[in-house]
Amino acid sequence: MVKSDEGVIEQAKTNLSYTRLTSPIDGVTGIRQVDIGNISHPTDTNGLVDVTQIQPISLLFSLPQTDFVEIDPQLAKGPLKVLAYSQDDKIQLDEGKLDLIDNQIVQTTGTIRLRASFPNARRMLWPGELINARLFLETRQNGLTIPASAIHQGPHGPFVWVIGSDETVTTRPVKFTDLSDGNELIDSGLQANERVVVDGQYRLQQGTRVQELRGNAAKQADLQNSVEQEIP
Repeated sequence: MVKSDEGVIEQAKTNLSYTRLTSPIDGVTGIRQVDIGNISHPTDTNGLVDVTQIQPISLLFSLPQTDFVEIDPQLAKGPLKVLAYSQDDKIQLDEGKLDLIDNQIVQTTGTIRLRASFPNARRMLWPGELINARLFLETRQNGLTIPASAIHQGPHGPFVWVIGSDETVTTRPVKFTDLSDGNELIDSGLQANERVVVDGQYRLQQGTRVQELRGNAAKQADLQNSVEQEIP
């Protein structure tokens, strides 16, 4: 009789455990989809609440398919670092690593999908959030950068206006790699300490003499150029 009563107690404990739902993952609950007093059934289409894992969290992003030939060899060498930024690129949200590259190109958009994971210790990343991702492929020491406004596209490719020692300008073809924050990384065509024109290039011709302006003088010249464009 004692064993029988113990079995009844264990059965009651089991039935009582059905009143507590335990999530299979650690995460954050959303807005509950039922109210207190509602009757729920196992066959209900909607659950009681959604649980979303945020630590760690995954990010899906796309890049042009032309970047695949550069990303895949670098990924084979080891993990690649990915930085997550806010949409205005002012706040770094987290630092993670690239997990994988999708096994096919999205033909409708000509892009390749990638997935990165972030520890999200500060919980700055949230499911469904739109952010900007920066993928680091390599680090170049002593790189030469110039403002993106200095580079122009011509019939023979990109070029810059280089200021010579006699203060005259000539065109110079360059090869560059896109960077962020309005800068470009020069692969070839320029040397360190060479001067290039970053504003007012629409007036230039081969051999034109220029004057370098800095600080307030440059601001006043920009204002004057704006007035001249508005009032020919």
